[in-house]
Amino acid sequence: MTEGDAEDAVDGDDDDGDGVGEVSRRRILFGGAGGLAAIGGGRAIYNTSLGYGEFGMGTNLLEQDLPSLLTERISTDYEGTIAGTPVRVDGSTIAVGGEEASLSFVDDDRDDAAEIDLDRGMGGRLEALFVDLSAFHAGDYTFEFHGPEAFFERFEGTDARPDLVTSIRGDRTIDPDVVERFAGADPADPPALVEGLVSGFREHTSYDVPRYIAGSIEDNVLFGAYDLRQYFEGDVDFEALLENDGTGIFCWELVFRSMEALQAVPTIDQTIPVATCYVSDIRHKHAFTGVVGAIRDDGELRLPTTFLDYTHSTLYDDVHATAFLGEGLAAYNDGHRADEIYW
Repeated sequence: MTEGDAEDAVDGDDDDGDGVGEVSRRRILFGGAGGLAAIGGGRAIYNTSLGYGEFGMGTNLLEQDLPSLLTERISTDYEGTIAGTPVRVDGSTIAVGGEEASLSFVDDDRDDAAEIDLDRGMGGRLEALFVDLSAFHAGDYTFEFHGPEAFFERFEGTDARPDLVTSIRGDRTIDPDVVERFAGADPADPPALVEGLVSGFREHTSYDVPRYIAGSIEDNVLFGAYDLRQYFEGDVDFEALLENDGTGIFCWELVFRSMEALQAVPTIDQTIPVATCYVSDIRHKHAFTGVVGAIRDDGELRLPTTFLDYTHSTLYDDVHATAFLGEGLAAYNDGHRADEIYW
């Protein structure tokens, strides 16, 4: 999923209008605030606060069929290298060394993969990938769901599967040195990076409340007749955030930055190999980050999964509310829901 697609995934979090005339942020907000309260207040509450299971109007991550959502758009196709040998996963086959050798999940078995692995000195990694992808395509695996701390603890004493994780990653390219400067943590250490991003976003950004209010007016008072969010756009990549402390940032932008950061280095170089996904809550016009790993535990393929909300983490700090609202990072709870998931 690209950043341009986020507008469709979370309607209202992004815009690409050209604008008409010069309208100041202050005029937008104060000119419409009365109307928002008088006309759209009830609708705004309905859109933002309800629908997590209350009154039969929705559900949340704890109750949803998350495996179905996670696998709806997942793909294991990718092209890369394993131990210096080119590998391409395409549908039900793995091509090794260009077209010199191939493995089919339908026609070949583990012994065939082990033979090619040994011939090419791939250290068992090709065999492991073949076994894992065969199980994945057969549906012989289990998702597990945890809070962030328990998620990382789950990998202790298990056999992590970095090449399977690589196969489910989406394409994201970012300089890991820039990520480390921003977060003060090595991207090769996901547990430290997850926490480092909290500090980085709090230091270098703020949640863009004016853009949120403008969007509420647009959605709940103007009913989409005029694009107010266009006046709040800006460059929010890591370099820009480092150069301009306090930049206003929105939920989907926080998701993409966190996804880039957590996938900034190859899985084989990470202490805990992870892939990320974009979780869209269309009902509340919100987005947050999913993090997935892969392990073999007692021979079973399992995919530990957690959810992070850097929007809440940043906003709670902005309003000095962490003392009674908590850090806001953990999102696997009854206050978050998923409508669509993109890799």
